[in-house]
Amino acid sequence: MLKRAFLFNHLIPLLLFAQSDLYPIQDYYGGGIGYSPMYMTLDSIPGSSKMSALGLNTDNFKTPFIVHGGEGFTHIAGRWRLGGYAGIGSSSISNIMDVYFYQETNDSAGIQQESSPLANDGDKIVAYEGSFRPTINAKFSFTLGAVMLEYVVPIFRDLEISGGTLMGIGRVNVSIDQYTGEAQWNSLFSNYYGTVENGIMYYNIDSSYTSNQADSVIAGLQSTTLTPVNGYGGLTDLSGTFFNFQPYVAVKWQIMDRVGLRLSLGYNQGTIGHGQWFLNGRKQISDSPKSSLRGLTIRTMFYFGL
Repeated sequence: MLKRAFLFNHLIPLLLFAQSDLYPIQDYYGGGIGYSPMYMTLDSIPGSSKMSALGLNTDNFKTPFIVHGGEGFTHIAGRWRLGGYAGIGSSSISNIMDVYFYQETNDSAGIQQESSPLANDGDKIVAYEGSFRPTINAKFSFTLGAVMLEYVVPIFRDLEISGGTLMGIGRVNVSIDQYTGEAQWNSLFSNYYGTVENGIMYYNIDSSYTSNQADSVIAGLQSTTLTPVNGYGGLTDLSGTFFNFQPYVAVKWQIMDRVGLRLSLGYNQGTIGHGQWFLNGRKQISDSPKSSLRGLTIRTMFYFGL
């Protein structure tokens, strides 16, 4: 019995050592770099309720949302490791809507359908039969640049577990493109508001107006926003910048001397404050709501290094 216990106590450590050398006690120096896609399951897409009102199905945004990026790391002291991450991802949805001409013809407010085929109690609604139906596209983009700080818990020489945080600056863009018909090259370079000559833009007033009517229209336009008169559509680009914080747990496996695999599980947290959204990258939207970028994340990394 004593011989069996002696054999058991000495054989098991030898078998474990044969499978993988124990992690050395002394400080370990090394690093790695590689491709690291991040899979994010966001709680919500900013502005999704407003996009639904435009006729878009926001459920069609890709889930999980994928950020394609690169990651690198290096040991700095003892079991502490420093790294960096940079990535960008995007997802798009679109819809081509049916169109009806509508005229308010009854006493009820809003769009009223006929209660029956023979009744005449609804508003005037006529289907558009042309081929230039409006198209609407929406694109959500996520960009991230961050540093990583983590503490390593070695298991074996080629296997370790670490916990850390990914902190940096994130930016999201929500672009909404509405247009009708086919885009033509020359029309893309035309001024949306009129004719340009010698650096001056001339805004056209309908020639059917009399002189007094034209004066009245011009007087009304003096204190309001000019409406585009040219172009096949318009693009609205909304953007917001925020501080991104992502705690995570990672498992690193050194497959070969200079090749390894790393898997990270974390929870992303980022918030764009009230009034911090911008239109077309320059015009601040003062009444924009607070928006959160939160959700579970998984990063996979096939790296080259130690």
